[in-house]
Amino acid sequence: MAEADDDSLELAAPHTGPPGDPFLRTRFAPPSRPATFLRRQRLVDHLDRALTTPLTLVNGPAGAGKTLLTADWVTGLRVPVAWLTVEAGDLRPGVFWAYVFESLRACGARATGVVGAPADSGGVGRGLLASLAAELNARDRPVVLVLDEYDRMTAPEVAEELEFVLHHAGRGLRLVLVSRSEPLLPLHRYRAAGELTEIRGAELSFTPAEAGVLLRRHGLRLPEHAAAALVERTRGWAAGLRLSALAAGESSDPERYLKEFEAGHSTVADFLLAEVLKGRTDRTQDLLLKVSVLDRFCPELADALTLRSDAGPLLAELHRENAFIERLGHAWYRLHPLFREILRAHLRERMPGVEPELHRRAARWLRRSGFLSETLVHGAAGEDWDLAAGALVDDLAIGRLFTGLDSNHLMQLFARMGPEAASPASDLVRAARALSRRDLDHGLVRLRRAEERLPDDAPGLAPVRLSCTLLEALAARLTGCPPRAERARAAAEELLPDLPDRLLDEHPEVTALLMTHVGSTRLWEGRFDDARAVLSRVAGSPGGAATVLPRADSVGHLALLDYLNGWLGRAERKALAAVSEGERAGLPRPPGAGLGRLVLAAVAVDRHELAGARSLLDETARLPAREHDPVPTAGRALATSRLLLDSGDVRAAVEAAAPAVTAAVSSPWAESHAALVVSAARLAEGRPAEASRTLRGVSVDQPVCAVEAAALQIAAGCTGAAVDLLDAIRTEGRSGPVVSVGAALVRARAAQESGDTATAGRLVAQALLDARRERLRRPFFRAGDWIGPLLATAPLRALSAGWLVPGPPRRHGERPRPEPDPAPVVAVELSGRERDVLRRLARMMSTEEIAADLCVSVNTVKTHLKSAYRKLAVNRRSEAVNRARDLGLL
Repeated sequence: MAEADDDSLELAAPHTGPPGDPFLRTRFAPPSRPATFLRRQRLVDHLDRALTTPLTLVNGPAGAGKTLLTADWVTGLRVPVAWLTVEAGDLRPGVFWAYVFESLRACGARATGVVGAPADSGGVGRGLLASLAAELNARDRPVVLVLDEYDRMTAPEVAEELEFVLHHAGRGLRLVLVSRSEPLLPLHRYRAAGELTEIRGAELSFTPAEAGVLLRRHGLRLPEHAAAALVERTRGWAAGLRLSALAAGESSDPERYLKEFEAGHSTVADFLLAEVLKGRTDRTQDLLLKVSVLDRFCPELADALTLRSDAGPLLAELHRENAFIERLGHAWYRLHPLFREILRAHLRERMPGVEPELHRRAARWLRRSGFLSETLVHGAAGEDWDLAAGALVDDLAIGRLFTGLDSNHLMQLFARMGPEAASPASDLVRAARALSRRDLDHGLVRLRRAEERLPDDAPGLAPVRLSCTLLEALAARLTGCPPRAERARAAAEELLPDLPDRLLDEHPEVTALLMTHVGSTRLWEGRFDDARAVLSRVAGSPGGAATVLPRADSVGHLALLDYLNGWLGRAERKALAAVSEGERAGLPRPPGAGLGRLVLAAVAVDRHELAGARSLLDETARLPAREHDPVPTAGRALATSRLLLDSGDVRAAVEAAAPAVTAAVSSPWAESHAALVVSAARLAEGRPAEASRTLRGVSVDQPVCAVEAAALQIAAGCTGAAVDLLDAIRTEGRSGPVVSVGAALVRARAAQESGDTATAGRLVAQALLDARRERLRRPFFRAGDWIGPLLATAPLRALSAGWLVPGPPRRHGERPRPEPDPAPVVAVELSGRERDVLRRLARMMSTEEIAADLCVSVNTVKTHLKSAYRKLAVNRRSEAVNRARDLGLL
């Protein structure tokens, strides 16, 4: 630095700078604020702290509103304010300090007659700076010196001199730097000492509320969601909001304009290209344009796109200069979304056709580095489908097409895959997509093609082969073929030792899905114990969102198992868990929820809550279709046909009884339930012989079906056949109250017909005791005329009071008269979570407040409320709370 001699300073003439040129007075005035300017009090309050710290930094990108904020703040100060807008010529220390001295003089912060300013543009004497510092230090009140656009000052000697004056001026100087970049000052020391006030880009960003006010000042009144969307797109960037508002004001539909405008061809683009891109070196421009295809990037990934090795220092410099590039941590960056849009449009104009190749380069680097999700996105964008499918399959992630929060996204991503993709992995992805849509023909063809093209002894194929077994198990489930599912399970068990533990730990959904499919086929085949074993393992497995779909699906199957074994309460609890499992994880309508609602509907039919059953079946009709999936299809047929039968629509019940699915293996429980509905219909039509013959297909291995078949046999006049059926049943402790109640009522009717009224009464009493805990009403309503006189006796009337209200005697097939819902069972059982909900209901909490308090979704709360209402036989909140208190449940 060239310094003037401290003992003989040559001073500039009054009102002129060191070269003798007049001062440019516009540099000493804060800019005027436009009529649409919005004062943001939160920022003004923050800037007020500048009066208590020696140094303040207002730092943000171009157009962030730094200068206008500071100008607005200084207008309200009661201390002298010296304003100086820095220019490129100020890199000469003498010129810079001459302007600083003049700004202080212009605001009245310097006394008349003191030493003026340096006359040499190349430097300034240390004595002159010491005199200035001493003069400021002697002031009673501090002077605020604002250096606007300080990012233009890159001379290190000026920064050193400025820090010298600031340090020695003490309380007499408050320095405010308004800058796009970090100044060359020891900020860390000021920050550590608590002597630095900082306002950064994130704080300068407009909030949605502030943006709404700003837009209204521009004459735009937008809905809240539209304003929020604009803030999201601009990240609250002040210039972006103002320029967008000005452009939208010229449109006939401002809301639509702001939603659809192309940032690459707008006044926003002109601003950013001029302020950020223009003037950069060719290498920096090339880097920015090419990384615009990425959501995020690190130096190594950027180098892979540019085919150079200089991204690290260039990115660090751009970030320091607030060039609309944000640091995410761990050396990762991202571009401001609007800037990225503009750069991508500019990339297509300057380098047409290069974008797909950039995506392919990114995909190859990301795959080598283990970033699967981004590999898939860029592989698809670059139309390298074999790479994308290969990454998905090799990473054992094909299960993500079926489960997890991104399954829909992945399905849509691979929907664009064309015929040019010819690898086995591509065929496996095509097979998975087809099977997920229940398109068995195309799915199986693609699966076979992939399996045939796999080499026999190539290394590293275990993930591909396990993916094949997963799809084989799904195909077995959809075709109702248990042997095929068991072969897939056995093949998977052989492959597991060959797979890296890392892959199995990262993708628990693969084995969870496979075991769920196996369990479903076992349930279809009637192997209830074997099905329960594998489904319970999946239901109890960890894995978070990755396994939520198979967990919910398994719980739904377990609920159906409990129902088919005659345990209504257990079935209901598991069905409710299946419904809420996906909701808790935020997944839209997982399959287990549909099966869970079917089970709830079937339970409601057995409790003779027909309106509730109908409502639940209507809800399942709105869920995604599950064609070619035998178990839920048969479950719907079961619940629907029984509901129609009990509603008196015999013909529709028969039509609904047979599940509309073709399976490789018949299902004993599905066929037995269908036969029961057909038999009941024939009996209602007055054809008892035909009804009896129809029951020959009912399996005694299905106790629930067998006892209902026995009830129909005795109603058809075949008492001996009915008793023989009961005697052949082997429950082995697995069957629930539905079996014991049904069997007791059949034996009671046989005793009644033989004249043994005492035994009949005792058996009906036993049935009532077993049924009331489960609120099982259907067997009594369908028992026939014989049971009415028994229930009218005093002992049995006492046992049925409060939960079972038998209707007047009617013939089989006669439509029942509408009756009010019966009161709840005397011993009402509420789950722990239902009690939690009711307790909060009693405290007058809203559904949303209950959900927040219990950390569950609002839909989950509503599900528990519906269940509690049903158990308590009420329709309103107040009734539920009062009833629960009456029963001692609260």
